[in-house]
Amino acid sequence: MSPRRYDEVYDATIQALSATADDALSKADCEGFPDWHEVVAWTERLKTLVLHQRDRSALRAELPALAERLQRFLGKVCLPVEADPEEISARFIERLPEVRAKLAEDVEAAFEGDPAAKSFGEIVVAYPSIHAIAVYRLAHELHDLGVLQIPRIMTEHAHARTGIDINPAAKIGRRFFIDHGTGVVIGETSAIGDRVRLYHGVTLGAFSPRRGQTIRGTKRHPTIGDDVTIYPGATILGGATVIGSGSVINGNAYVTESVPPDSRVVAEPPRQEIRRKGPPARDQLEMDWDI
Repeated sequence: MSPRRYDEVYDATIQALSATADDALSKADCEGFPDWHEVVAWTERLKTLVLHQRDRSALRAELPALAERLQRFLGKVCLPVEADPEEISARFIERLPEVRAKLAEDVEAAFEGDPAAKSFGEIVVAYPSIHAIAVYRLAHELHDLGVLQIPRIMTEHAHARTGIDINPAAKIGRRFFIDHGTGVVIGETSAIGDRVRLYHGVTLGAFSPRRGQTIRGTKRHPTIGDDVTIYPGATILGGATVIGSGSVINGNAYVTESVPPDSRVVAEPPRQEIRRKGPPARDQLEMDWDI
């Protein structure tokens, strides 16, 4: 291609990309958003401080830097008209001791709930669920202060790293434990009580809206009572679905209705057959096709 042809291509492409439009991407640019990588770096520094930092001089140096960075992020996003970035930042910093207290209980719950855990240190540094829960608890406090975009970046960072997807708006009680964790989904309006244990592949989800149905802003995800255990692969759907306290949801169960307290939901196991090794008979070969 000749240099002149390249210039024509560049000019046409630049004109098209710079043109104003009314599409979703243009609206997103007008709304504003912080840089993903900067928020992720800030999140990791914040998580490390809450989980590990005890030195007063280090805390005195780090906290103002984290608060200042948060204010910069808040200046790039849409906030309620009356919101003050400096006030939000200060209120968020004030909540960090309570977040640490909850995370300490989450680590204790992991140690009590997983016989494979050898120490608290192992849980803090090696368990993906603690990383996801720590980021969620920090993000939830920001969300509770009226900040929406930054908490989503935080929890999506944890999701990408751990495979655990927790919406920052979800409400989760104390002593929460996710064993293994990969594939867990906790939707926006989920409400989870105290001392709840989830295993990998659990979904707390919502029904898909019918055509033309508006469900944004409604309670779409289930409520889980205290002391509930939900085993791998279970799916629980719907905002009206309540799992009563003390209940157990067996693996691969599909729950769309409320469950009374102290119940057990058992999924019907699939039909299977055990056969001994060896050359099958002719009629056995024909039977295989019917399974």
